[in-house]
Order: sequence, then structure tokens, then C-alpha cells
Amino acid sequence: MNDRVTELAAPSHLSGWTHIYSGKVRDLYAPADGSDAHLLVVASNRVSAFDFALEPPIPGKGALLTALSNWWFARIDVPNHLAGDGSGAPAVPAEVADRAVVSRRLEMYPIECVVRGALTGSGFAEYRRTGAVCGIELPAGLADGDLLDAPVYTPAYKAPLGEHDENITFERSAELVGDEVANALRDTSLRIFTEARELAAERGVVLADTKFEFGRDRVTGELVLADEVLTSDSSRYWDASVYFDASRSGADRLASFDKQIVRDWLAANWDKQGTPPVLPDEIVERTRARYQELLDRLTS
Repeated sequence: MNDRVTELAAPSHLSGWTHIYSGKVRDLYAPADGSDAHLLVVASNRVSAFDFALEPPIPGKGALLTALSNWWFARIDVPNHLAGDGSGAPAVPAEVADRAVVSRRLEMYPIECVVRGALTGSGFAEYRRTGAVCGIELPAGLADGDLLDAPVYTPAYKAPLGEHDENITFERSAELVGDEVANALRDTSLRIFTEARELAAERGVVLADTKFEFGRDRVTGELVLADEVLTSDSSRYWDASVYFDASRSGADRLASFDKQIVRDWLAANWDKQGTPPVLPDEIVERTRARYQELLDRLTS
């Protein structure tokens, strides 16, 4: 057990960097020289579900997510947080080279920019109660997993650490960040999603929904795409050959390329009281393989 706890903890120091924060999955480091223009963003192998960081980690998960995120960044025509050559930033330490990036330090907006191209998950649950998602009325009679005629933008407020994010209306997002920024967040998110969905479809994958995060460049004021982008942790992808197979139904048809295997196992083996059980080796390996499959399908 002590070995697993050690695996979950972030190193307090990496060459040239000082640890400043750890989330459930990512660790942030500031330059050890005290400069504040950059951050080192390290994707750990940790896996979380139901607001818990689980044991053991998923081997190679951080590298897989970083590779996929970087692949998408290279194809999205929007300024992003990656520090370019000649930025003067410290180098990525060798021990995390495959799962870390150096980013510009931004003023982050407190909005998760969620785009839904299909009705499922929490959006479907809200639709069943109200006929709408985040204040957006949708046609009657939609079923779980149905594709929407056009993607919808359903922002969420990023709550302080320890609290739950809150789905909000677009009008509420404008109150939080101003009309101009709210419009830019919505329009940019919808454009990225639409282009990414088309590219994924060419590779036999359905991009059902995703979330983006943006910040403001502290010097230029430009809108900057940040954090991870279109990974299997921030997005829901389905296998198109399975999704469009009329003989498939339910969970099989909507099996996603992410940690749903973990969620399903926990739901069947844990009553959500106390500490979650340790994940079996078979669940860990199946989850790792699912992450790898999505990367291979999209980037090959």
C-alpha cells in the first residue's frame, strides 16, 4: 500500500522546477529561478472517479494523454498555451519528458467551455428532468446517445478547489467574464469542436462532447486555449462502427474511449462509502488499452 501512495504523490522538485500545485490528475511546477512567465504541466498516471484519486495509477496514461493533446494542439488554428522555441523557459526535465509540457502562464477564465454534439451523461439526465440542457431547449423525444442537429455550448463554472463545478447558462457566464469574453469562449469552442468532430469522423470515431479551458495572455490580452485539449479525459469518444450498428444497444453502443471501465467497475463493487477499493490489474490494463486505442485511431 505504501508503494501505491508513493506513486500517487507528485515529486516535490524536478530539475529547474518547483512543485506548486497538484490536482487529481495534473501537477504544476514553477521555474525554480523565481520567474513567473511559464509553468511546467505534468500529466500524472493517476486516475480519478467519483471525486476520488484511485489506486493504482494507470501505467503510461500521462504520456498517452500528453501525446494526444499535443497532436490536437498542432491541428487547431487557435493560440494555445504551449511555450514555443526561444521563449526562455526552463527545459522539460528528462524524467517527465513524455508526459509534460512547458506552458505560458495565463490568467485563466473560471469557465469550463463544454460543447455537446450528442445528448448523454449529465446532459441527458438534465434533459429528462427539464427538456433542456443549461437553459437550452431541445426537441422532445431524444434518447440517450442521440446526436444533436447542431452542437450546443453549455458552460460550467469552475468551482474553488474542493467544491463541485456548476453547470450555468450562457447569460451567467457573461456575468462572470463579460459579454465580449463570453461570446469569444462560446464561438471559439464551437468552432474547435466542429472541426475536431469532422477530423475524428474521418478516422472512424464519434466525438460526442468535450470541454475546453481558456486563459488570457497577460501581455497581449489574446484568448489562449489551455490545459489539455480533446483528450479521452476531457472528451467522450465513441467507436463509429459500433455506434452506428443498429444491432448494438445501450452501454455497448456508447462505450467510450476513456475511464468508463473504471467507473463501471466501481459502480458494481463499491457503495461510495469510505475509501474506494484498489482497482484490479485487469481493470487497469483494459483502461490503459482503451486510452492507447484512441490515440492510435486518431493519430495513425
